[in-house]
Amino acid sequence: MQKTSQPIRVALGSQLKSCPSVNTLGVCPNLKDYADWQLDLIHRSLKIYFPTTLYAEMFVAMGKEIFPKIQTYRFVGDKIKQTLLFKLNGLPAPETRFYFGPRQQKNITRDFSFPFVAKTPRFSSRGIGVKLIENQEQLDNYLEDNRVAYIQEYLPGCRDYRVVIVGEKIIHAYQRIPNGCEFRANVSLGAVMCFEDIPCEVLTLALKASRLCGFNYSGIDVVESGGKLYLLEANMKFGTLGFKEAGLDFKSILCRLVESGVI
Repeated sequence: MQKTSQPIRVALGSQLKSCPSVNTLGVCPNLKDYADWQLDLIHRSLKIYFPTTLYAEMFVAMGKEIFPKIQTYRFVGDKIKQTLLFKLNGLPAPETRFYFGPRQQKNITRDFSFPFVAKTPRFSSRGIGVKLIENQEQLDNYLEDNRVAYIQEYLPGCRDYRVVIVGEKIIHAYQRIPNGCEFRANVSLGAVMCFEDIPCEVLTLALKASRLCGFNYSGIDVVESGGKLYLLEANMKFGTLGFKEAGLDFKSILCRLVESGVI
């Protein structure tokens, strides 16, 4: 345990486990699984780092500050809510519509011309559930697996960027170049990362989205097509391969941000 003269820093998630100034307690589904001294630290700590979706709402209801912000947990993995939030905040996003159930889905080809992009609207990552729909058969196959359809215009010739923001600071950014004929720019699907010449406009848009939406711990995906920038989504559970490839230690960066008071 830390000395009482030092600020009490408590984390539940493992992201700060290697940070010596933080007491990482782990995530116990039952409060009885925590020792009394651990519960005491939780109650005395003014801020809880990485409280996880299990405890984030509870800590906020108790009046405690958390990192990341509660919006991070409320919007994690939900493309529909994120897209609506982007639009309400006047942020540029591709033309997107949602269709709930078979009756509404009959209107998809009225609203969009082939090709277009169809996505699994919730809790999909690494490009899984993202499909380029070029004909009715492909659309029918997609709809068989998705009662709620998330349909988005296809933007040809995209340049894809990932901007990682922690607090109000960009800690990494890179371009993702798709592999061969693959239209998805996910690193898990073979995309190549480029760390040079990231346009300032991309960084500015990502920071603006982070500020307006309250996403202070996310990998924000921005694409450029036809000379325009568009927001795709914010990834609260982002991979760290981009840091490793650039020779950066993600956990050390997080620890420095905590100890310097940035987050």
